[in-house]
Amino acid sequence: MAAPDSGPGEYRQYLPDLTSPRFTTMQKQDAHEYAKAFIEGGVPPWLHGLYLKWRQLFQEPFRGVTSDGRVRPDLFTLQDEGMPIEAIVAAADKLIDHLSQAQLQLVRYHIDAPEWRSWSNPEFLLSDKGIRLDELTTPVRDAVLAVLAVTLSPEGYAKAVGAMRINGFLGELVGAPAVCNEHSYNFVLFGEPSVSAPWGFSFYGHHLCLQVFLHKTQVVISPWFTGAEPNLVDEGTYAGTRILQDEETLGLALMQSLDPEKQTRAQIYKLLRDPAMPHGRWNHDDQRHLCGAYRDNRVVPYEGILVSEMSTKQQALVEAILGQYLLYLPAKARAIRLRQIKDFFHETYFCWIGGFADTDPFYYRLQSPVVIVEFDHHSGVFLTNQEPAKFHIHTLLRTPNGGDYGMALRPLIPGAEQAFVWEGER
Repeated sequence: MAAPDSGPGEYRQYLPDLTSPRFTTMQKQDAHEYAKAFIEGGVPPWLHGLYLKWRQLFQEPFRGVTSDGRVRPDLFTLQDEGMPIEAIVAAADKLIDHLSQAQLQLVRYHIDAPEWRSWSNPEFLLSDKGIRLDELTTPVRDAVLAVLAVTLSPEGYAKAVGAMRINGFLGELVGAPAVCNEHSYNFVLFGEPSVSAPWGFSFYGHHLCLQVFLHKTQVVISPWFTGAEPNLVDEGTYAGTRILQDEETLGLALMQSLDPEKQTRAQIYKLLRDPAMPHGRWNHDDQRHLCGAYRDNRVVPYEGILVSEMSTKQQALVEAILGQYLLYLPAKARAIRLRQIKDFFHETYFCWIGGFADTDPFYYRLQSPVVIVEFDHHSGVFLTNQEPAKFHIHTLLRTPNGGDYGMALRPLIPGAEQAFVWEGER
């Protein structure tokens, strides 16, 4: 079947029937009622089954994503990455000053709490922890966003805000702003904000999930998830807001630039839902991407072609793709991280699923011992397109071999408590 046209506004031919029970019910519920009905009612069954699988995965001790089930040691080190830690701590302290005692009880977790791992990207509030922005007063909400703004790069913050605004636009399209809105995101603190001791925070909700670990002037923003359905706001206050187009354009340019022999080796499946895929390689929620919510211990074998086989121009495209995936990091930290990733180009693989004509939807992954990035065009969740389309995108980044959540760094911090085995939930 041909992919839907993905030009501006083309998603509108796939707007859902808002008189259907799914949406008339959703429109009457707040986020907590919506989640409760889902968890207790088990509808739709495939998504409820995925939720149960996630809870099962959450009980596993943390190891980290690997290529073969074995964590490769000594890949990460403590270093100065130029993070403005004093300003970040000041913003966090200002937020704390705004919070009531009840809110403080909700938002504060131990630095080694397993709840770091219980983020998820659907609109269902499956792990309700911390404080939710759409339930806060404007000064408190602004204080949360100030923490995010001073931690991320300006362009990374703009991307995050873009994802939030698109989520608000989706809520307007389906008439359910209490569930999907610009501020339907949770914020959680792990540890005490400090210029010298490790701490961090989680910011998560529909199509935007950021896990941020800080130690002195070093940062780990991993794992993160960013998506959009649709990925362009075409009317209203934020008309023109669009995200993830660079990741799409650069990925396609890289695949199209390869010679036919390399394209054949990089293309691990010709179809986005290919009969040749083994059982479980595709599922309703994640579709083709492998390293999403609760997949902290996934074994992801290397596939495709080595970046070191590519030409200088093609490697420059790889760098440009990675630059987009590192966009949340401030400039100095981003440059350091990119240099470290380039050191592993001889072990970095690029793979592709689907066609690679200009209009084709697709999936790609770049994977090395120190980073995994994925890009995937999806079929509709709120929209009705049965086939993947370019207006619904999922992207994510993982730091394999124990690097997620700053876990590989924690044993290196003198005097810091560190619990490498995470399981259960308080």
